[in-house]
Amino acid sequence: MSRRVLCVDDDPNILRAYSRTLRNKFELDTAASGEEALRLLSERGPYAVVVSDMRMPEMDGVELLRRVRETAPDTVRMMLTGNADQQTAIDAVNEGHIFRFITKPCPPEAFARMIEAGLEQYRLVTAERELLSKTLAGSIKVLAEILAVASPEAFGRATRARELVRKLCEALAVTPRWPIEVAAMLAPIGLLAVPQEILQKAMQGRPLKENEKDVFESHPRVARELVSKIPRLESVAEIVAYQGKLFNGQGYPPDWTSGENLPLGSRILKLAFDWDDLIQAGLSPDFALAEIADRRGWYDPKVVAALRRILDLQEGYVVREVRISDLVDDWIIADNIYSVNGTLLCSKGQPVTAPIRLRLRNYAINVGISRPIRVFVPLSNVPQDAEA
Repeated sequence: MSRRVLCVDDDPNILRAYSRTLRNKFELDTAASGEEALRLLSERGPYAVVVSDMRMPEMDGVELLRRVRETAPDTVRMMLTGNADQQTAIDAVNEGHIFRFITKPCPPEAFARMIEAGLEQYRLVTAERELLSKTLAGSIKVLAEILAVASPEAFGRATRARELVRKLCEALAVTPRWPIEVAAMLAPIGLLAVPQEILQKAMQGRPLKENEKDVFESHPRVARELVSKIPRLESVAEIVAYQGKLFNGQGYPPDWTSGENLPLGSRILKLAFDWDDLIQAGLSPDFALAEIADRRGWYDPKVVAALRRILDLQEGYVVREVRISDLVDDWIIADNIYSVNGTLLCSKGQPVTAPIRLRLRNYAINVGISRPIRVFVPLSNVPQDAEA
């Protein structure tokens, strides 16, 4: 657990006293002003606890702790002051969201105990956040892998699109990126409510009847309803809801949202999924880009410009025929893989994962798999003598 503490006071004698009494108990830094404290926070942070004097020239303790909260919200903030009037306490709590309000003089033993309490609070806050993050990430990963087995074609498309989504986010300097990448993986979840016959027709580009079209176009709404039930994925649900909406406002859902009012993640997903459809239909990247350019009003021009930049930086791949036992995670499936009785096991463009390797191994043993299995291997992973 972090025991890093920053004490801030404009009185050098008090700073020396801090160093003398606390150095052996905590990883202690001191600062003589609010500006110096913010510099240390930027260069050496995060700190578990920041203790600041209230009365300091130029930047008082309330302002400092308010800015600490903005920069490092998990850091526990404590105020030390000889002025215990009610308004000072109210300002410190409301603006700095402090954990403890300490009145001078405070005996060293009591002061150390309060810092220990602050360290425990920091441990609780960060442990809960880390647990939630790991639980959420693990849940999404498991859900995506289960859905990939349930509907390989739809989720193979999502996996291929996710790679382009990641590159588009990098090219556009999007932060944070994780909601958009998660949305790319969960966007097809609503397709599980679409009858297989309709889904196959849509995936193959065949025309749909009006009632079939209504059913298919409802899948973003279904996806939104499902994803919105997962804590902390509200923004992901919104991105998923508008995944098929055109930049000019046409498409599903039938509302007035258009242009910059559409979630940026939705605009990125729309281009990524359509790009994948064009490439899977057999178009070369040049022809696919020409088709994208011809669809006036469909896409955000900034996202299209980012795609053009990405196409100039694509990493090369080589195709290899491999045995199931030789598959390596994150290699890319080069062709749809079917069982001998015609069941689609995984789609072209899906990365190899442990569940996919297990699925292929089980089918190979019990049913049989059409051979050969071909994969894309990044050139960076291929020994130079193997490329020749």
